[in-house]
Amino acid sequence: MTTPHLLASQLRDTFWHLLCHRSELPQPGDFLKLDWLDQEVVVFNDNGELVVFDNLCPHRGTRFFTDTTGNGAITCPYHGWSYRAGSLHIPCREQYAADELRNTRLNTLQTDWCADFLFASIRPALLLDAQLGDTFNLLGALSFNIDGLADVNAYTFECDWRIALENALEPLHVPFIHPDSLGQLNLGDGVNDFTAWTSVWQAPLGNVAMEKKLKGIKRLFRLEGEYPGYQSIYLFPFTMLSSTYGYSYSLQHFFPTESANRTHFSSRLLPGVTKNTAASSALADFFRSSAAMNRQVFHEDHQICQRIMHGAADSDRFGILSIQEQKIAHFRHCLKLAGTLQKP
Repeated sequence: MTTPHLLASQLRDTFWHLLCHRSELPQPGDFLKLDWLDQEVVVFNDNGELVVFDNLCPHRGTRFFTDTTGNGAITCPYHGWSYRAGSLHIPCREQYAADELRNTRLNTLQTDWCADFLFASIRPALLLDAQLGDTFNLLGALSFNIDGLADVNAYTFECDWRIALENALEPLHVPFIHPDSLGQLNLGDGVNDFTAWTSVWQAPLGNVAMEKKLKGIKRLFRLEGEYPGYQSIYLFPFTMLSSTYGYSYSLQHFFPTESANRTHFSSRLLPGVTKNTAASSALADFFRSSAAMNRQVFHEDHQICQRIMHGAADSDRFGILSIQEQKIAHFRHCLKLAGTLQKP
């Protein structure tokens, strides 16, 4: 029998994970650190090339970075080992046995791109386009509507990652948990679209006044093919990407921890492409408001997820699903199907 921790490790290692958008790390030395299970993964701009590695110096296992985001160098504070321009640099190399250093390297992950979205995997069981299916084209198209990073929100959810993820997948709870935040959109029933490993939910806004305001600022953006409503994209196993009108995107990760009842949660607000500098300035308050709203929504989600019984994700007692919870049924099916994939 596969334990929850073993399943989480398998999902982490054998699937592709959307880590970031190219525009989040525009300058050499920019980095982003994410936590998953007992590891950390860092995306680093190495003179224009984005590299992904496990944040550990190959000498003694010291962590290169401790901050979530920033700009710096891949330099170990312990003994000065560093990485730049695609190569590992070792001070006093003559003090080490040549045979020991011959194959020493930064422990990098495999990477692939969907337009401007960077994916990474430890040992993928599928090609990226096969894992994403028809969602590959959707992601690629909307990636050109994103420009930069506006907010980073990361902390520990006190619940199983599957509980946190299932909460994010269904709109049934919105009027009860988010009456003064996400519930203000008054979302319609919407339509689900499923592939083998992804799901997309698109829903119109029922709040006429808010819809009018959103349409009024469209002239400040330079977007193509954005959905005129609320869109939530799920990428199995750990990632969500949601947006209202395509004006900004919330890229969310629900990574497992070593504890069965904790989740490494993060959400980053990625603003849409604006027409010019003046438009960006005019939208500054809008993006700050969007970031604050997202933080409120996820705080409310965390509060309700904390109240769910420990072990609920592995119990057969809680299998009742409404028609608004189809994405949960799809997620649970993916969990079962993932166990049948051949290990690479």
